Amino acid sequence: MPANTARGRAAPPDNGLLLCRVVGVPVLLSPSWWVGAAFIVLLYTPLVGRILPAASVWTSAFLAAGFTVLLAASVLLHELGHCVAAMRLGLPVRRVRLFLLGGISEISRAPATPAQEGLVAAAGPAVSVVLAAVTGLGWYAVEPGGAVWLLIAQTCVANLAVAAFNLLPGLPLDGGRMLRSALWAVTGRRQPGTTAGVVGAGFVAAGLLVWALLGLLQDVDDQWLRLLACVFMVWFVIAGATAEHAAEQRKSRPVRFSLAELMRPVLQLPAESPVGDALVAAAGRGVVLVRADGVAVGLLDQSAAERLATRAPRDPAEHAAEPVGPDTILLEGEPGEAVLERVRTVLAWQFLVIDTEGRPCGVLRREDLRSALRSRARER
Repeated sequence: MPANTARGRAAPPDNGLLLCRVVGVPVLLSPSWWVGAAFIVLLYTPLVGRILPAASVWTSAFLAAGFTVLLAASVLLHELGHCVAAMRLGLPVRRVRLFLLGGISEISRAPATPAQEGLVAAAGPAVSVVLAAVTGLGWYAVEPGGAVWLLIAQTCVANLAVAAFNLLPGLPLDGGRMLRSALWAVTGRRQPGTTAGVVGAGFVAAGLLVWALLGLLQDVDDQWLRLLACVFMVWFVIAGATAEHAAEQRKSRPVRFSLAELMRPVLQLPAESPVGDALVAAAGRGVVLVRADGVAVGLLDQSAAERLATRAPRDPAEHAAEPVGPDTILLEGEPGEAVLERVRTVLAWQFLVIDTEGRPCGVLRREDLRSALRSRARER
């Protein structure tokens, strides 16, 4: 039941069912969640029957489904803990996704300090511990042996498991991030913490496999549910640690370029301008579309504008705008490493560059940065 915060790598495509928005953050239910939910219901139903012998198969299945929903809600609250902490520290959050047996918070910008890393990582397990404490009180307050008692008890245990698992000292788990933040603070460098977190991930994966095998050998009641969860969590930990290691390796390579070399000149146009005229006026420049009240609608998306212009050249250019948000704004003096990290972690085709007074001074397109990096790689 992993709950994790994604940073330092490109986010996956926007797929899944939009459940809601919490503090402005979209919450998506990935298609894989349904697969995980089906497996939990299938494997948990016989266990419910053994705990509550009087329950029928359908009642057991209903309780298993109820537990699955409560588990998803617990994971969501865990992830929202990360989100709130990140936003309070000025780190934009792109979305939260619930998938298979866990969830992930996609934070658009990597923490700049060890304190930020540690606080964001600790927020999720803290929420899970609070949820376990609250449901634990309910567990002892409700008369044992009934359906409500079982759901409360299992939710308490599940939150304790989510907190305990995420506190293990291996990346990409919260415990691994807290370990990295501690070593980062001590050494002044992020890389030793990442290395320790990757090594810790290996021990975590090995421990999970041993625990799953012990369940099979001892023929425990939940052996198949345990095996399913452990196999998924091992995959999750190994894949996440590999991605964290690769991201750290990229950061260690020097990136020498300035935004001034790559950004295109910027042109401001009224958002209601005909899209055909906006394309002509752009002439290779970045275009900021501004409404009459001075609010920027976004940046003109060249491809979308060309498609729209072929159908309806008199339509407003804002219909072909790419939104501008905190994670798609770059400061004119940002170093190359920071720019590269932002472009890698934010799914946008172009970024607005502003000067020290907050005025637009250029537009960086992903394709221009990619071409420059390829050109420099050929020169080496």
